[in-house]
Amino acid sequence: MSIVPSLFGGRRSSSIFDPFSSTLDMWDPFRDFPISSDVSMETSALVNARVDWKETPEAHVFKADLPGIKKEEVKVEVEDGRVLQITGERNVEKEDKNDTWHRVERSSGKFTRRFRLPENAKMEEVKAAMENGVLTITVPKEEIKKPDVKSIQISS
Repeated sequence: MSIVPSLFGGRRSSSIFDPFSSTLDMWDPFRDFPISSDVSMETSALVNARVDWKETPEAHVFKADLPGIKKEEVKVEVEDGRVLQITGERNVEKEDKNDTWHRVERSSGKFTRRFRLPENAKMEEVKAAMENGVLTITVPKEEIKKPDVKSIQISS
């Protein structure tokens, strides 16, 4: 069987292992995830606000780029189920009737970002700071207890 017909209009396999299958275009890895990956128009303003999440030996550290937003316009919350939520709003710049806009690329409106934290997160000790348009959230980690290993002597 030749691969040529499958590339040029022949029957295609619907297998997930077929890289040319159209079923791969439809796969959503977050489909069954409790936090939706869909974003409404109302919350799409800063959906592309970049957030870095790194894990250090002591904490989970989030850094969100929020240029032009004041700390009073951002809310950081911890919900039940270890969900960290960052919400806020960038207000529309006031327009003057005498102004002529040539380009508008900066977004405005509400935004929401949510992250499910791992079980080792100390939810009661979350700290947040904002400096130069970068929001830094630090979530300390609980010390992982190593299991006690007791050697058992084998008798004969």
